[in-house]
Amino acid sequence: MLDNPVSAFFQFCKDREEIRLKRESGIPAPWSDDEIFQKGRFLNVFREDDRGSKAIINFSKNLNGDLTKLVQTVFFARWCNRQETLDQLEPEILSQPEKLSKCLSHFKPWCNKTAYPVEIIQWKGKHYSRLYSATHIFERAKHMLSEIIKDSQGSVIKATNDINEIFKMNNDFPIFMAVMDIAWFRPDIINPDSHVPVGIGAIAYLKRLQTYLKLKNAIEVFDEMIKLQKELWPEAKREFHPIDIEYISCECRKYYSYVNGTKLFEGKNLFKPKL
Repeated sequence: MLDNPVSAFFQFCKDREEIRLKRESGIPAPWSDDEIFQKGRFLNVFREDDRGSKAIINFSKNLNGDLTKLVQTVFFARWCNRQETLDQLEPEILSQPEKLSKCLSHFKPWCNKTAYPVEIIQWKGKHYSRLYSATHIFERAKHMLSEIIKDSQGSVIKATNDINEIFKMNNDFPIFMAVMDIAWFRPDIINPDSHVPVGIGAIAYLKRLQTYLKLKNAIEVFDEMIKLQKELWPEAKREFHPIDIEYISCECRKYYSYVNGTKLFEGKNLFKPKL
């Protein structure tokens, strides 16, 4: 049993951020004495530091002035979610669906499908695969998606829900992430401080925080943890947004699954540092 999930959350943040800084400074592995950090795979504390996020930011740069192109680009990027693919493409190819499909046929374009499942979507009464949605449907739907996102008045939750009313995905996580990514480029359209949906991987740890803090729901947890950062991690490089609390809760759940022995260091879970 985790006695204090709040202090554990911030300790995880400090330890994981220290690892990132050591690694980026060129210090050789291992970057921690903690066996779990040595062997397990974890995202960084701030999602803009993750290589996948960096690839999306680079892929979508210079599109701030054209919201429809930006929306299509971030949706494609989140359906793909693989750095190596995005690094090989230029966003201009998204306007040529057949050429894009042919290009993607020459290699494995998607990230791990088990770790990051992307379901079929519905569009105008028909079902479409991950590949066809990414290459063709988002090109057709980009204006409609842009209007839905603008009408959300900055809310990630509203935009995600309204888009999924059309796409009808059981797991709307890719929609949520694409909408959230827009805040990097157009904070006037999606508010970086917007509350966010809770992904399945974050639920367990957020429930622990909610119980410990005696709060009513995840939104109250987001707000309280953002306040507590000023006290428990004031030296952090920036202030948290709700997405950060959701994102890190998922990583904390993974960490304590290793502690409890319910997650093993094997397969995709095993971290192998690149030299």
